[in-house]
Amino acid sequence: MTQAVTTATALVSVLAEHAAKADAEGVFPHESVQALREAGLFGLLVPTEYGGMGGDLGDLVEVAALLAGGCLSTAMIWAMHCQQTDVVVRHAGERLRTELLPRIAEEGYYLASVTTEPAKGGHLLSASSAIEADETELLVRRSAPVVTGGEHADGFLVTMRAAPDAPPNQVSLIHLHRGQADTRVVRDWNAMGMRATRSVGMELDGATAPHQVVGTPGEFRRVAMDSMIPAGHLAWSACWLGAARDALDALVALSRSRQRPGGLDTRSELVRHRLGRARVDLELASAYLLRARDEVLLRRRTGASMDVRALHMQLDTLKVACSELTFSAVDRLVQLGGTMTGYQRDAAVPLERHFRDLRSASLNYSNDRLLGAIGTLTLLDGAGQLF
Repeated sequence: MTQAVTTATALVSVLAEHAAKADAEGVFPHESVQALREAGLFGLLVPTEYGGMGGDLGDLVEVAALLAGGCLSTAMIWAMHCQQTDVVVRHAGERLRTELLPRIAEEGYYLASVTTEPAKGGHLLSASSAIEADETELLVRRSAPVVTGGEHADGFLVTMRAAPDAPPNQVSLIHLHRGQADTRVVRDWNAMGMRATRSVGMELDGATAPHQVVGTPGEFRRVAMDSMIPAGHLAWSACWLGAARDALDALVALSRSRQRPGGLDTRSELVRHRLGRARVDLELASAYLLRARDEVLLRRRTGASMDVRALHMQLDTLKVACSELTFSAVDRLVQLGGTMTGYQRDAAVPLERHFRDLRSASLNYSNDRLLGAIGTLTLLDGAGQLF
């Protein structure tokens, strides 16, 4: 067991302690996030030479699943920060890495992602707002309808069109310190689930230095294919799986306890059947997550290209499959729990919160968009190499 896993295991109860209140009030989970910072987990992916834990995406998957068992909103905030950290580690210049990575490791500097825009929604590889350059700075004026934890971030990684005359697919990724920008919340977050992520709409207006461009200017696609997409899909899927696994474990524990409701009689074939179907959903999600994780880790170890059609088909499939299967599992558990155990907000097992949170999974970078991309690739190579 790694240090990170040991640390995360000890913190699950902290996250669980604050999860219900943060969800009910729709507030950022300050206590839980601070606990992760103080434990050094915000620096999980920061190399040891910069003061971090030196973890890889395998560690990210394992820790994300653990934390999500305590609070899915907190786990997602942390996982998306780690996604941005991975981008900095792999693609920032040495000056920016030297400035930023020690702060992430030592202070828990929180990086938020700004990739959505009103005109394009969540489409990752294009941008509408353009960078404007003067003699020494790059001017950033950006509106984003969804920024997870944006009110509380210390810095942002922002996608922008590379220049006013650049096409929409010529995108740069820019790091912007909060102190370099005026930030304003323009839309509140009053969502069905994932309420504590505080994924508000924001406007950013500031200026940054040229060395704060991450990757080659105008070539964000390379950054996304190598880092942002693999890290994001693996981390999100692990979070969803961890939350659904916690829901199943908690319901099974309740069924074995003296407080067991009558509808959870473990001698019932129907109860066993429904538990079995939920377990099958999670086994399938877990197996595909581990397959994708291993492929990404192998490519990173060997230096193989990540910009491979078959890999991104696999990553898109991972996101769609895990988002659907984990929600399906919890939906089955709600049905099994019934009105009192499955549907009540104050039930002994928080199935109602898990249900609302996991309903967002298919909307978080829309499955419809990903299925369209998968369908387009399927027209090119059919079933592909399945074995």
